Amino acid sequence: MLDISKLLDEIKSSPYREITVTAQHTGKIAFAEIETGARVRGPQGQWKEMPGTKLCTLERERNPKPVYAPENGEICRIHRELDGRFVEAGSPLVVLRHKLTRDEVQRIILQKTLYLFPAPERAKYYFTPEADKKIRASDARSVTVRNGMELFIMSRMKREVPLNYTGPDGVIYEVYFKYNKNLDVGAPLVGICPPEHLRAIQTLVMRVQTEWTET
Repeated sequence: MLDISKLLDEIKSSPYREITVTAQHTGKIAFAEIETGARVRGPQGQWKEMPGTKLCTLERERNPKPVYAPENGEICRIHRELDGRFVEAGSPLVVLRHKLTRDEVQRIILQKTLYLFPAPERAKYYFTPEADKKIRASDARSVTVRNGMELFIMSRMKREVPLNYTGPDGVIYEVYFKYNKNLDVGAPLVGICPPEHLRAIQTLVMRVQTEWTET
């Protein structure tokens, strides 16, 4: 039986994650007027069309490129020693402390409680026509799967092969892949919920939506 309270308490005890903002390419760094402890905002707008707080500028071949905060959070470290210096791609620039959102908490919990069926190869994945038809008519949770069921089509190097699902019987509760997007080896394709856990997981999701506070 799922221990809903324990799962929530574990995340509440440490509701943050650190985000390291790195240089996307080589160039000269000039930090913006930011300080440790300051709050920053990530991209805003319906389509995230408005950039977040400017952290620094990365200049290469006289072409300055601003670097923005990827998420809401608090600045906990600035690598000031790099100001005015040339850096390599991947160099850490700023570290943010980001409080988890409701959606992020829900995603973490579901990945801990669902059975995640992994991608066996780096490839593009699709549902079989039969499963895809049911999902389009209703949603993924209308599809019940069983061990050995032909559920996916794996597309790689212009070659498409069927892929059978292996794991416990249940319903498709979450879909983690997108059509025409490559998925890395081991990345989850779907999250399967056994019938006996369905009510507990629905209760858990409801508790996250009502109990989790966002800043």
